[in-house]
Amino acid sequence: MSEYDITIVEASISYNNSVIRWVFPPDFETEAMRIMPGKSKSTGRTFSWLFLLALFGLYLYLMLGGNTLSLEPWHTVRLAEEFSEEKRASIKTFEQYLSLEERLFKELDQRIYNEPDGSTRFDLCRYRSGSPADPHRLAPNWNRSFELVSEKPAGGVLLLHGMSDSPYSLRALGEALNRRGYWVVGLRLPGHGTVPSGLKVVTWEDMAAVVGLAAQHLSAKIGRQPLHIIGYSTGAPLALNYSLDALENKTLQIPASLILISPAIGLHPAAGLAGIKDFLSFLPGLGQMAWLSIQPEFDPYKYNSFATNAGNQVYRLTRSVKRRIAAWAQDTDVETFPPILVFKSTVDATVSENAVVDDLLNPLHSARHELILFDINRLSLKSSLLSSNPAPLTERLMSDQSLPFTLTLVTNENQESMAVVAIRKDPQSNGSLEISDLHLQWPRGVFSLSHVALPFPPNDPLYGEQAPAGGNLLHLGQMDLRGERNVLKIPCDWLLRMRFNPFYEYLERRTIQWEEDANRRPSS
Repeated sequence: MSEYDITIVEASISYNNSVIRWVFPPDFETEAMRIMPGKSKSTGRTFSWLFLLALFGLYLYLMLGGNTLSLEPWHTVRLAEEFSEEKRASIKTFEQYLSLEERLFKELDQRIYNEPDGSTRFDLCRYRSGSPADPHRLAPNWNRSFELVSEKPAGGVLLLHGMSDSPYSLRALGEALNRRGYWVVGLRLPGHGTVPSGLKVVTWEDMAAVVGLAAQHLSAKIGRQPLHIIGYSTGAPLALNYSLDALENKTLQIPASLILISPAIGLHPAAGLAGIKDFLSFLPGLGQMAWLSIQPEFDPYKYNSFATNAGNQVYRLTRSVKRRIAAWAQDTDVETFPPILVFKSTVDATVSENAVVDDLLNPLHSARHELILFDINRLSLKSSLLSSNPAPLTERLMSDQSLPFTLTLVTNENQESMAVVAIRKDPQSNGSLEISDLHLQWPRGVFSLSHVALPFPPNDPLYGEQAPAGGNLLHLGQMDLRGERNVLKIPCDWLLRMRFNPFYEYLERRTIQWEEDANRRPSS
């Protein structure tokens, strides 16, 4: 019970015989006055009741006519064997986490794949046994954590995927690094690789706890060799969070380097509303508000549906890391922070364009870090279909002579060419630039990369440029489809988005070089 008295505003509507109860504290009017200084108490009272009426009206709209999307079992089932806060006391090692994961995937099979409806229907759904999107058709199942061992490891690499993704997203980089002698762990973060409903309850603290277990496991396997972490999207702030923990806790191994791909360093301020929306999902009839997006699940290694809680957790995580970075940089020698290599598309509809500069690289203020920015296709600027200023981040960074980090721009050789060069700009540059020919070109019809494209090579069997030979495997890469809208199960904006990186070869080469350079540096 609360220590405060409460006032209940109750109303009933004739929808499924539901009674709606709204509960607000008696000082609600006072709070309204606080956010409107200088206004009278009557104004605060009017504001508070207008707010209640607006909220109640929104509830009626959503309950009576706003919910048209249906929820499938994979949106509602909660798997008991998933790692969560209450299991932290019993899961203390990475081996124990893998044992729990084994039980989790058996539970997934029993409760989703072995259901009669799931075994008889053959359509493009990852939860239909035998479907082209069924991850059981391929081995290994890249939804699960994986480990690539090395007899004499040159170092260790921990791979952290993004929110709604799976270990598959960094598979290609992991295999390339293992060929170079690295012991690689591709971690499945809690809530991922199974059913989208896992994102309704997972917290970023759950994910961070498992990152710690995997890092300790990898440190034990590589002995005195350096540890590197590669974080993709939400995996990036998780990598930063672990690095800050290691810098503060001498029992943890400090990473020798970080590689951040499409890092989720900051989100739009409106993302903070996800927590409110998630809270409203508990009201009668508003279960769909637990989801920012409900889509068909045709991708075997990534959820297409996105839970509201997932957005809220990314928002909470990025805010926590931002605060810790700012405090740490103010009180500590920034040169002790692991060197960071960032790969980012200059246009990114998922995360803040400027946060990686304003909230990470500038506060750390060190020449040890580098941002590799993939520009838009400058030849496509001639198209009147593009926005008036399609790449503001490129313009900002190339004109800024005070940047404390190295900037490398991957862009057209000139606005009349599809050939691509790398333009290097040193820290605190006075305008001098180093230009390298990458011997790569923009693919025909591609105007930019995207948040999701960067870690996937053009020959990726699922998201690549062409379908693999044989024709019996699902291919979700570059598909040239034309027809009427509302016919395909795959949303049109999904088809438009770039899914692979035509310049992946450069990304892989620079990643290997960055880690090998870090290996030669004396330890902090």
